[in-house]
Amino acid sequence: MPSQSVKLLRELPNEILAEVLISGYYKNDDFIVFDPIPNFIFTRDIAITINEYVVITKASKSVRHRENLLTRFIFHAHPYFSYLNAEKKLINLNLVDEFPPSRKGEPISIEGGDMMILNKDYLLIGCSERTTDHALMSLKNVLFEKNIVKNIVEIDVPKERSFMHIDTIFTQINHNHFVGYKPIVKDGLGSYVSVHRKSGGMVEYPSVKDFLLSEINSKIEFIWSGNGESPYQEREQWTDGCNLLTIKPGVALTYDRNPFTEKAFQNSGYRVIHATDYLTGIQNGKIDPSKIENTIITLPSSELSRARGGTHCMSCPILREAQS
Repeated sequence: MPSQSVKLLRELPNEILAEVLISGYYKNDDFIVFDPIPNFIFTRDIAITINEYVVITKASKSVRHRENLLTRFIFHAHPYFSYLNAEKKLINLNLVDEFPPSRKGEPISIEGGDMMILNKDYLLIGCSERTTDHALMSLKNVLFEKNIVKNIVEIDVPKERSFMHIDTIFTQINHNHFVGYKPIVKDGLGSYVSVHRKSGGMVEYPSVKDFLLSEINSKIEFIWSGNGESPYQEREQWTDGCNLLTIKPGVALTYDRNPFTEKAFQNSGYRVIHATDYLTGIQNGKIDPSKIENTIITLPSSELSRARGGTHCMSCPILREAQS
């Protein structure tokens, strides 16, 4: 970096410095310092909270490495999070001495979209195009050594961009409801599930559905993207029909461009309402947010969905309630 840029960054106030580090642009002098990092909107990938611990992930693509750097700085320096390092509750996968490449040279690469918490005892990790098997095993060993979780569930998915992370093929929206891509979640197409026990045992399942029904909740029902019909299920999985952000059990956010998935929601008893109508209803007193139930809120997505990330990808929970 040119010395002029270094001098500028050192002198900037904190808020403006943060803006420049993300946008790359110093508007006061109309000066471009870095390339922007627009993928930072997908904050699910930068870190994950597992019970009382936070794991800082390591991105697969070099274009996201500055996100990793900023995330490390935030969790080490911000007053909200600095206690984590002091209490040794911060696991940083970017530390090469602690998480080196494998003997064969396989790198540590794991992103938050491939990690999903079902409850305090179960962590799901997807082996995808963005998460290596070596990273999964390295993290598994540390989580078991620290007694953070009892079960780590390895979900292998096809190494294709359309299945970038496991949260592109299924997410949970209610106690007994998951939204999923039927060919993988139910039929096990190109996929298998291995449950690694802290005790040392391992159990395998032919599909995500078989695992969830057998070990998590036998009452789980599935709502399929594209209503489980081809070619709509393939098309709407691609446009993030399985990637929902649940804001409370039964209420979730998703994109507004998946009509056959919306039909599946309605068939399962959910109301589908666009975000603009939802906000208008709150303003005119016709909707009480505290009382809303079984509702899917849709968001405009003409540009967002091009980036291969949905509402679930655009959130990074930093505090989780203990669940049984």
